[in-house]
Parts: sequence; C-alpha cells; structure tokens
Amino acid sequence: MATGFPAVTGDVLTSNMFNGLVAFTLNAQTGATYTAVSTDQYQVLVTMNNASANAFKIPTNASVAFAVGTVITVMSIGAGTCTISAVTPGTTTVLSAGATAASPTLTQYKSAACIKTATDAWYVVGAIA
Repeated sequence: MATGFPAVTGDVLTSNMFNGLVAFTLNAQTGATYTAVSTDQYQVLVTMNNASANAFKIPTNASVAFAVGTVITVMSIGAGTCTISAVTPGTTTVLSAGATAASPTLTQYKSAACIKTATDAWYVVGAIA
C-alpha cells in the first residue's frame, strides 16, 4: 500500500507519504483464484499472472469492509483470462459493461478498476471483455 493511506484526522503529511502517492505498489498474484484484501485498495495494482483461466474475487462487506468509494485496480498479465466476480454473488453485486455484466473478464495486458459504490455493490470499468 502507498505510504500515507489511510490517513486519519491529525496526521501530518510527510515527504515520504506524499512521494508514495505517485507510485503503485504491486501485489503480484499467480494462483488460480485471488480474493481482494484490505491492503489492495488505494495505490495498489493487483496483477493476475497465470497461464490458465483465473479469478479475482470481491469479498462481501461483512468479510472486508472497504469504504464506499474504494477503488481496486486489477491487471491481467498472464495468458489466462481473468474473471472478476463476487465471492458471494447473492450478497455482493458486481456490475460492468462486459459481455456478462456480473462477471467481467480481462484478457492479457488489460486492466480494470473495481469501484465500490454501496455496501455490497461494485462497478468494474476498464478494458473488460
């Protein structure tokens, strides 16, 4: 996570914190499935690198209480297609303009931003199929 986030009232912005705002921290994933965690927000790029089909999962708010407005950036760098979906589809809604609105996919070298808009609602925008 970029240094300086999350900040709270009374925090003093240092040069290290400020300089950390311009760079992404990489969270390199190589497995078949990865579920987002609280440290994936802000200036983090989650890379999905697998030669086979793989999945990036968004947890329920009860599991990980991301703040509304949180953005998680995902990039598929492996040859396998990455599907973005909810861990619990009946609870968490994931919507996009992709071919399947509830399960957008990323092909190699494509990225997307997952944006939390309500307690268990996320929109996925970017280079989705």
